[in-house]
Amino acid sequence: MTSTQFASTAMRTMRAGLVSATIFQLAIGNAFAANPPSRDNDTSSPIKHVIVIIGENRSFDHVFATYVPKKGEKVWNLLSEGIIKADGTPGPNFYKAEQSAAYDEAPDAFMLSPVKTTFPKDVLPAPLVGGATDSYVKNDSLKLARQSENGLPADYYGYLVTGGTGLTAKTPDTRITNVNNLAPGPFQLTNGDSFTYNSYAASPVHRFYQMWQQLDCNATKATSRNPSGCNSGLFSWVEVTVGAGTNGIKQPANFSTEYSAGDVTTGEGSTALGFYNVQNGDVPYFKSLADRYAMSDNFHQSVNGGTGANHIMLGHGDAIWFSDGNGHPLPPPHKKEVASGTANAGVVDEVENPKSS
Repeated sequence: MTSTQFASTAMRTMRAGLVSATIFQLAIGNAFAANPPSRDNDTSSPIKHVIVIIGENRSFDHVFATYVPKKGEKVWNLLSEGIIKADGTPGPNFYKAEQSAAYDEAPDAFMLSPVKTTFPKDVLPAPLVGGATDSYVKNDSLKLARQSENGLPADYYGYLVTGGTGLTAKTPDTRITNVNNLAPGPFQLTNGDSFTYNSYAASPVHRFYQMWQQLDCNATKATSRNPSGCNSGLFSWVEVTVGAGTNGIKQPANFSTEYSAGDVTTGEGSTALGFYNVQNGDVPYFKSLADRYAMSDNFHQSVNGGTGANHIMLGHGDAIWFSDGNGHPLPPPHKKEVASGTANAGVVDEVENPKSS
């Protein structure tokens, strides 16, 4: 083999080797790209995952009012603040959560911090009955309960077929101890007898304007410890005066903020002030999560308002708005027919004002 032939053969061998190396590199590179090394432990703090549990229509103290954390940990709740005792009765600092009545001064029919007064006889308006009279499972069938939900522990299915109120809706909830003579502040829902953790309870109002007024915020009351100036002292009053609202329609002549047979009420009473007692075994699963993981005792919701608004704000950090699909805002649909001739046909109305044309 001449020197020229040797050099040519060597070059061809080298080129083949380079091509093979390139193919090997691409193959290995693609394999690594498809299965990159785990970065689960590459965090700037010990926290790897944040799991958000949305307790719809419920507050932190509604669930964890009497929770006592493990040794070395702290919690900010009704018990730690001395507002209630471990048995659910009023504590030495009950005044911190005391509820007031109020009235809006003319001509302003809505004030964030209206003039305060006391409830009649300094008694909380009675919480009213809400929720299902019987279970939502037909004939309280355990078989049907298991078919409808397959993700529960075996001993939980009995809860799905029990817990009905057995009472007339929108009347004082006599399952609650001392229901017609409660102190004007937080009260324990359960008593281990007529009202257990599994019992259906009413749902508190959760709408934008109502929640702002319930917080009773006033800049003149702001302090270094409470820079918002809010004292959350009008939850009951807003519930019994407007509740979920009438969409601008005037209340009837027989409307009453206190329950009375024959009168019209909002149907809520002081529902928002009720709480469970984990000291007595209520809310066992949530308590187990609190015992095992870290939780926030000072995040309550993303925005004042209902479920939809909070889901959107939590996921996107912004409020929903109507547009033409190209980034230009449009007025909300008002009595607009959509999807005509299809199974989704209907009328959409997102304007809450009955006086609007």
